[in-house]
Amino acid sequence: MIVLSMDNLFRKMIWKLKGKHVYALVGRSGTGKSFRSKLVAEKYGIEMIVDDGLLIMGDKIIAGKSAKREQVFLKAIKTALFDNDEQRQEVIDSLQKHSFKRILILGTSERMVVKIASRLKLPAPSKVFKIEEFASKEEIETAIQIRSSEGKHVIPVPTIEITRNYPQIVYDSMRIFFKKRLPVPWKKKVFEKTIVRPEFGKRGKITISEAALGQMVVHCLDEFDETIKVKKVLVKHDAEGYILTVKLKVPMKSQISGILKELQQYIADSLERYGGVIVSQIHIEIDDWV
Repeated sequence: MIVLSMDNLFRKMIWKLKGKHVYALVGRSGTGKSFRSKLVAEKYGIEMIVDDGLLIMGDKIIAGKSAKREQVFLKAIKTALFDNDEQRQEVIDSLQKHSFKRILILGTSERMVVKIASRLKLPAPSKVFKIEEFASKEEIETAIQIRSSEGKHVIPVPTIEITRNYPQIVYDSMRIFFKKRLPVPWKKKVFEKTIVRPEFGKRGKITISEAALGQMVVHCLDEFDETIKVKKVLVKHDAEGYILTVKLKVPMKSQISGILKELQQYIADSLERYGGVIVSQIHIEIDDWV
């Protein structure tokens, strides 16, 4: 459970008075969030989507920078979380400029979408959807397998929008049909989505030094919760991927036991999504209290 700050509660109250709502769609990396985001938006009348560093309205990218364009892990994760001042301010200005009532933020966890919302000066989501609400277990497993083996990602806008700024990452396009709310058989909405092979995904499964992998984990922890520090990262490798043992220094008052599973998933998702590193196991140990 995420406890909201007074600033966030105030933002939420102001947005509610304006009749605006923030939603989120969460699920582990590769489960099909971007693929299904337009369907969620259509169902709930959501006009804007925040996905991997981009602000999307309808079929157009109106602000931001795609994390899928970055070649380096640290830059990719920073872009996805709007850590860059110029990128973040561009999106904030665009949010203030455009008229909308509902916005959907995509992320791998509630903590991630709350952090993105805060950085974009939005209140925390009032409703968090799980990918499991919109995709079957089989569909999710298939999506994960495709991501793992082929490194393909989806951006929920037409291909022409991507080729304007990122032509080198475009792989293919797809069209999907969605029945509109009215029960008329010929009334269907068509969405075009772009399949991309990101710069960080073109290398496929890679090997990486223990020191570099340790630095990636440190950065993940800093983004997840800056009060938790990495003391040591032990790395092993097997046929399925990397096995990590992460030893932490944790504040005495921290309720880390309640977020260990989320922390494990966040590290694994971030390393795979932005670093091309496949993690088979993550063990987290509390090595010290501060």
